[in-house]
Amino acid sequence: MALLENVMSQMQEGKILSVTIGTHWTGVVVQVEGERRCGLSSTISADHHEHGVPDVPQAGTLHTLPARELAAFSQSENPTMSSVGVAAINALLPRAPETWVDRNAEEVILEHGRGKKVALIGHFPFVPLCREEIADFHVIEREPREGDLPAEAAERILPESDVVAITGMTLVNHTLENLLKLCRPETLVLVLGPSTPLSPVLYDYGVNMLSGSIVTNLEGVLNTLSQGGNFRQVHHAGVRLVTIEGG
Repeated sequence: MALLENVMSQMQEGKILSVTIGTHWTGVVVQVEGERRCGLSSTISADHHEHGVPDVPQAGTLHTLPARELAAFSQSENPTMSSVGVAAINALLPRAPETWVDRNAEEVILEHGRGKKVALIGHFPFVPLCREEIADFHVIEREPREGDLPAEAAERILPESDVVAITGMTLVNHTLENLLKLCRPETLVLVLGPSTPLSPVLYDYGVNMLSGSIVTNLEGVLNTLSQGGNFRQVHHAGVRLVTIEGG
């Protein structure tokens, strides 16, 4: 997990204030240099069949852990704990607001994808529009819906694609590095979604653009995600969608 380790090496020192694991989204609040920040991540539930086994073994005490220890859970094989770790990373990474552009991933994909072969890892709400606007458009999903391709199709589709957009959730389930290795050097690669770390480290792995989230209303977002809100609801509660470009 070299990518995760390199991203974590860029984190700032901070103190964990709270950990909230919602149905769809996880939020970790930290204090860094006197500022409260909230990092987000997709919540992935642990898949186990033994009755009584906790998804979160340290539930109730996570907020007492050192920040770097919490972030290290991003490498856990327990997907719920990995969700917590990625949210902690996103809260602890240095911020460079001068690089943020108010553009969501849908706009980026449409701008760069028309007339090209586009692959999207993850099924997003804007998929129907992309299918209308981009003739050669493929969605690859672990749990495919109608019109999607299964996860194993990535090995065939990504090396042939001109534009590849990959959900940040792949950082949580530890598949991002392998997916990036399937992309050609000249392919435009975008990582998108609230789990995406806004870290230039990803440029070293072939990523060109990052579309992620900045929490602007901490209390509103935490209340919404703790009550099972989906991302549309969490976004309206106080999340700014930004894109940074480089690499």
